Amino acid sequence: MQNMDKYKNKYRIPSARLQNWDYGSNATYFITICTASREHYFGKILKNKMQLFEIGRIAKNEWLKTPEIRPDMNLLLGKFIVMPNHFHGIIIIGENEYNTKRGTKRDTKRRDAMHCVSTIATIATTTTTATNNDTKNEFGPQSKNLASIIRGFKSSVTTFAHKNNIKFGWQSRYHDHIIRNDAEYNRIKTYIIENPANWPQDKFYQ
Repeated sequence: MQNMDKYKNKYRIPSARLQNWDYGSNATYFITICTASREHYFGKILKNKMQLFEIGRIAKNEWLKTPEIRPDMNLLLGKFIVMPNHFHGIIIIGENEYNTKRGTKRDTKRRDAMHCVSTIATIATTTTTATNNDTKNEFGPQSKNLASIIRGFKSSVTTFAHKNNIKFGWQSRYHDHIIRNDAEYNRIKTYIIENPANWPQDKFYQ
């Protein structure tokens, strides 16, 4: 039997990546990245609030820098949270010169900046290996997609840890989910906000 993940009481079978989807597309993505062995490197929960250690603060700051570092990708950050042993975040890849040139512009309805979601029918949750050996697909430059964003983020946090002799490591893989409508966006946004308060019930709790 294939390994299955449970999220919101729904079981899904993870795959290496969604093969028919261009991860540089104009769309909204929910990502989850865990630390190696789910060690509590980032901090701890006290009174239902996240208390960040130094490396947790670095992770937060490096994520906030993402749109500034990649201005040509037209990125917008939604809600995110640095938890003791994982990171949740919503990120929007807007229309840019790379995804419009290769014909991946989506028919989206932009209500406002933080509720921009793709209205495509396809929805998927995948587990992706964020390494320099990412599986190539038919969709254009691999340096201008979700994997490259995650790769850069993880690398910056790891580099800081190594330079400052801080014990730290990432899990090699990450989870991504394409958000398809406003209702789903708001549900995931609430999940992120309430994550610290619900920590004992979280599937990453240990």
